[in-house]
Amino acid sequence: MSEMFEKSIRTLELPAVLEMLSHKAVSDAAKERCLRLAPSTDVEEVTLLLSQTDAAKERLGLHGSPSFSGVKDVAPALSRADHGGMLNTRELLDIAGVLTASRRVYEYDLDRKGEPTAIDQLFASLHTNKFLEEKIRSAILDEETIADSASAELADIRRKMRIAAAKGRQILQKIIASPSYAKVLQEALITQRDGRFVVPVKAEYKGSLPGLVHDISSSGATLFVEPMGVVQANNELRELQAKEEKEIDRILSQLSADCAMQMSNILWDYDILVHLDVIFARAQLSYQMNAARPEVRKRGGVVLRRARHPLLDSAKAVPITVDLGESFDTLVITGPNTGGKTVTLKTLGLLCLMAQCGLHIPADDGSAVRVFERVLADVGDEQSIEQSLSTFSAHMSNTVQILREADEDSLILFDELGAGTDPIEGAALAIAIIQHARSCGALTAATTHYAELKTFAMTTAGVENASCEFDVQTLRPTYRLLIGIPGKSNAFAISRRLGLPEEVIQAAKNQMDSESVRFEDVLAQLEEKRQHLEKAQTEADRLWRQREEDARKARTFREQMEKAKDNAKSRGEAEAKRIIREATQRSEAIFAELDALRKEQQRQLSHQAINDAKASVRHSLREAEDLLHSREETEDPTLTPSRPFEVGDLVEIPGVKMAATVLSVNGDGTLLLQAGKMKMTTKAAQVRLLDTAEAQQKKKQMSPKAAASPTVRIAARAASELDIRGYETLEAESIVENYIDSAVMAKLGTVTIIHGKGTGALRKAVHEMLKRNRAVKSFRLGHYGEGEAGVTVVELK
Repeated sequence: MSEMFEKSIRTLELPAVLEMLSHKAVSDAAKERCLRLAPSTDVEEVTLLLSQTDAAKERLGLHGSPSFSGVKDVAPALSRADHGGMLNTRELLDIAGVLTASRRVYEYDLDRKGEPTAIDQLFASLHTNKFLEEKIRSAILDEETIADSASAELADIRRKMRIAAAKGRQILQKIIASPSYAKVLQEALITQRDGRFVVPVKAEYKGSLPGLVHDISSSGATLFVEPMGVVQANNELRELQAKEEKEIDRILSQLSADCAMQMSNILWDYDILVHLDVIFARAQLSYQMNAARPEVRKRGGVVLRRARHPLLDSAKAVPITVDLGESFDTLVITGPNTGGKTVTLKTLGLLCLMAQCGLHIPADDGSAVRVFERVLADVGDEQSIEQSLSTFSAHMSNTVQILREADEDSLILFDELGAGTDPIEGAALAIAIIQHARSCGALTAATTHYAELKTFAMTTAGVENASCEFDVQTLRPTYRLLIGIPGKSNAFAISRRLGLPEEVIQAAKNQMDSESVRFEDVLAQLEEKRQHLEKAQTEADRLWRQREEDARKARTFREQMEKAKDNAKSRGEAEAKRIIREATQRSEAIFAELDALRKEQQRQLSHQAINDAKASVRHSLREAEDLLHSREETEDPTLTPSRPFEVGDLVEIPGVKMAATVLSVNGDGTLLLQAGKMKMTTKAAQVRLLDTAEAQQKKKQMSPKAAASPTVRIAARAASELDIRGYETLEAESIVENYIDSAVMAKLGTVTIIHGKGTGALRKAVHEMLKRNRAVKSFRLGHYGEGEAGVTVVELK
């Protein structure tokens, strides 16, 4: 980079923009890099830099900025550790800070989704070492404190130190609390001298408290004595302190060695973090300036759409639109002083330099910049008393350097070209300089007040006039740049508005040559026509915008009507579909209900037929049983006992087919029977003899297995029905309970208990007993044909 290029960078105030950029960076190293940024002359590098700024700006808007706090230069410390040196706590904490920042920045981009960007690789290249980070932070609490947990040895030493210190303080506390030492002590307090616990003793009593004197007050009235009883405890404490320091040095040395082993990774992460810090600073500055990425060109011209100078107040700065290098390679800007000519030059040059540094530029979309090898500017008054240079000489000295370096990859900016000398000679020099710069292939922009340059621009191909607009009515510049229109100085108009007498103004006009007057008149006419055309164009634009707005509203209205029509049609179709769907659902529900009714009817008819068949079968079974019982009574000799009943006889109650044992024979001829757990009294005529007491005894003696229990025999003969009509409630409960046991043993699934309708007391007692019986799965009253409420059908488990 040439000296003139560096000088032009300062002239165009790029360092001021870089100062703004540095304020956005976090780390000191990133701030320094921001200030040292230089324009790149490589198109690919500029494109990469702008892509990195784009990617950071996108992340900034979605997730905010990653944290770069704690990023400090640790290269010197790591270099010393690599050579075997021991780092101090501050240096180790700085290294831990870099490790923490590296981990946080890596995690910041870990879950990002979307298209690949120019900074993805930077995030991915970070090394995270959470183990070393936590090892340092757990061992070093702050710059002055090493944690007890840094090592087991350190924890043990400090525990012993606390014990030794407590022992010494305890002895001293007894001394200062003792009444016998009250007159010896200057004050009842414990202090330290040279790291040892002492008490203040009056000088005249120094022999009253044996010990070591460590210090004397400035007045000599007080001696700081370490009592002999405390010396051993203090000596032990000093020894432990020496061990503590040695252990701390060992811990720091170990941590330093661990950091040295990771030196390359840590230094890599530090450089990447600083690089990312600079990139995100560029993104934040872009947000602040409301800037955008321009198109980057290797050849061609510069196009700035509504560009704003970044150092001006954005609320007050007037945007300018500049084209240079497209249809013309030289732009001559004229107009009154303070009209914005110099700001236009600086904006043109500065925005090109910013883009070549990877910064977004404060201009609208559609802007484009060309990557120049050098931007050379002669802007401002560089008059120097020390160097004996006038304004003209200073400008000409810069111009000479610029023309030496000018080539086809240069952008040249001249402010007040040829000023500071004779107007005729100055104008001639200005024209010649511009022609020489064009012959070198450079793009050139120059400001001037010379009418000759206006004429030169109007009559030379590739050279274009421009002017900064000035409002004569308000005597204020509008700062608008008008391409293709030469500017006027407006000296006479401004003087007239300020009150200069008309005769003076007229006399001044008479001093001008006729050519100049005609030229100024032509410019005045052109300006008047321009303003008229601009007003007409503005009105035409307004009418066109109004027409477009009306057309847009008409299109919107038509679209809304079409949409409403489509919606109405859709709603009608949807309503029709809904009605059809509801009718279909209703008909399906009706058909389903009819099917259910049909099935229910068939089920009831089938159930009725089944009940009728069951009733017929039961009736036949009952008749057969009655017939069988009548035959058994006539044929079985045990129906009429051959002898009176005796205690121990086994009898059966007819109809129940339940065995019972005779407990006693009453005097009235009735029998006390026991069936299971229940005892009952019945007439002798209502039972029949199954087995005598003597026969049962013989069977037991012959074979215990052969003499099966009566319950088993009855269980084998258990019937599917039990008739308990005529029995008392208690008797019926016992009979039913034994019957259920017999039915379970006979593996009957369903049985019927006939209790009759009557008052319902017997049915209620039976149901209560069935609820308590664990062998009963469920029970219900009989259906039609089964006996209805007169019977209970029981389902057994």
